[in-house]
Amino acid sequence: MNDRIFVVINPHAGKGRGAQFVAPVLDGLSAGGAEVAHGLTRSPGDEARLAREAVEQGFGRVVAVGGDGTWSNVGNAILASGRPVELGLIPGGTGCDLAKSLGIPPRDIHACCRIILQGATRAIDVGKIEDKHFLNIAGFGYDVAVLEDSWNVGYLEGGLLYLYCAVRQLGSYRGFRVEPTVDGRALGGREMLMVIVANARIFGGGFKVAPWADLEDGRLDAVSFANMGFAGRVSALVRLLLGSHTSHPQVSRESAERLVYRFEAPPTYETDGEWNQARDNELVIQCVPHALRVRVPRAE
Repeated sequence: MNDRIFVVINPHAGKGRGAQFVAPVLDGLSAGGAEVAHGLTRSPGDEARLAREAVEQGFGRVVAVGGDGTWSNVGNAILASGRPVELGLIPGGTGCDLAKSLGIPPRDIHACCRIILQGATRAIDVGKIEDKHFLNIAGFGYDVAVLEDSWNVGYLEGGLLYLYCAVRQLGSYRGFRVEPTVDGRALGGREMLMVIVANARIFGGGFKVAPWADLEDGRLDAVSFANMGFAGRVSALVRLLLGSHTSHPQVSRESAERLVYRFEAPPTYETDGEWNQARDNELVIQCVPHALRVRVPRAE
């Protein structure tokens, strides 16, 4: 692996704090003697263009400064290239959930730079849905309603933002009907509140939705919350906060290599915090094992 590093920085991440990361990140990475270049995103999704250009120019590592959406866009560009380029993560966004599963510190730029320069490399699984990959999770239903609500709240961020919006949506979200098939086994029609297909352990700014998830086991973990009344929703959300939600009678989990969900109409869904509109009412979600090389802390 060559030592050339390209840094993709989303200056709008973390409510505009991303711009403050430019100098300390570039200084921290350059201190190791590596060749470092960078680019700033100009519009949503611009991370993919910058990462694609960096790969084409022969950079061996692409470092993404931002949150889960930024990392996902950069990761998708690397995966599309088919080249063994490594992804480095520096948390600078709102959720930054993938970093938590990988043991990457949330507010320590110097430590993150050391991981990129001197850390280990893990080949992690990714999920694939339609024509895109997700690194952390894909979500349907209530999860998407919370995401949409978060766009209208400008005075909170991170876990507090998602928690606040989650509480606001508890009484108003109506639920949806879906027919899941898990590794070829049809489960029948279900009325659901939310379905999270997890590659990693955490989503929504800190909710441990799949604490058992393994980024290298070649499987995805689907956590499904049945539609229920307000009291049941409150109980499930509290247990989700505590990480004990799978003991709730209306919550189930499935581990699979391939999942198929048939909806009544093409649904909206999220991948790593990014909103999507499905093209069809049937969605296939599958695990792509050991697909992406990511810089992580060395085991002690």
